[in-house]
Amino acid sequence: MTAPRFDSARFLTSAPRLAECPPDTGAEVAFAGRSNAGKSSALNCLTRNSKLARTSKTPGRTQLINFFSLSSGDHRLVDLPGYGYAKVNRDMKQDWDKNIGEYLAERRSLKGVILLMDVRHPMTDFDEMMVRWAVETEMPLRVLLTKADKLKRGPAASTFQRVRSQLHSQANWLSVQLFSSLKKDGVEDLETWLRAQLLD
Repeated sequence: MTAPRFDSARFLTSAPRLAECPPDTGAEVAFAGRSNAGKSSALNCLTRNSKLARTSKTPGRTQLINFFSLSSGDHRLVDLPGYGYAKVNRDMKQDWDKNIGEYLAERRSLKGVILLMDVRHPMTDFDEMMVRWAVETEMPLRVLLTKADKLKRGPAASTFQRVRSQLHSQANWLSVQLFSSLKKDGVEDLETWLRAQLLD
């Protein structure tokens, strides 16, 4: 199977719920995280396409499950709705939780999850819930500590070590890395991990 080229990513479709997702074949990796964790920026940085995933100054705009196809065959990147945006009403939050939960639990082509956390505010309640789910289901998961350029090297390294220790206390195959969309730091490490999951 051809190794995926992430700069070949193209928008495929959006789905409000599992039943409307594309055919459940091939392999895909989902990007999850709080609304302000920098998901869209990370996807755009990874794919070298500043317009692929819409970024917004208003967090919480991604309200659908967005699929992006790669030219290497039946490979996809998936942008899950951001979690934790305060201005979203309770019913919509419950819908998001239900639809994300169904996707994570039932999507057979899901081969891994990238969990994005702002390096300045890692391991929120949502993050810990996602980590526990990954451990219980043995789903490959990699934490991306985003906005690493916002911290000096020492504090960033300290946060990395602390999060890695927390992850390894639950499962030694959970992994973490620092990432900066602005400075494009960590892109190669992210690509390596993604390819390993998509081609497994």
